[in-house]
Amino acid sequence: MKNILRPALVLFVLLSALTGIVYPLAVTGVAQAVFPAQAAGSLVVRDGMTVGSTLIGQNFSDPKHFWGRPSATAPMPYNGGASGGANQGPLNPALADAVKSRIEALRAADPGNTVPVPVDLVTTSASGLDPDISPAAAHYQAARVARLRNLPIGQVENLIDHHTDAPLWGLLGGARVNVLALNLALDAQPSP
Repeated sequence: MKNILRPALVLFVLLSALTGIVYPLAVTGVAQAVFPAQAAGSLVVRDGMTVGSTLIGQNFSDPKHFWGRPSATAPMPYNGGASGGANQGPLNPALADAVKSRIEALRAADPGNTVPVPVDLVTTSASGLDPDISPAAAHYQAARVARLRNLPIGQVENLIDHHTDAPLWGLLGGARVNVLALNLALDAQPSP
């Protein structure tokens, strides 16, 4: 028994050190050297203050800002510690009620907008933390934002186009607009 136990314990300690200490330190070091911004959480800093991350959505509720995809996290929206989807199927009455109330809120914020509401403005993502919306969702909100900020609609549309990212490598996913980046660019616009 002693002949088996000693090598097993030595192997356990060596593998624990290798996979629990050496490997994580090596991967972290390489990530910080090659991708320093991403390794630090893709934080966005303005005037020396961290205002968010490009990886986690924020709860923009002011009608003068673009709104992101709804969050499914609790007890507060976009809570990184509670990531997860709502897991409600298409026939679930709770999902239908939530979508209906979100559509009503969007219509109330911009009553003159009769365009169909893009689905990503009324449904949550798998993580509940999605920082991006589709270009259609951004363009849907452009008239409201332009009107409330007294900006020309063309200027707001140009901001959306400038902040639209193509699918990854031109193949993976769809075009997307980071809501935080778009709202920061919008806030930087000179007011008329």
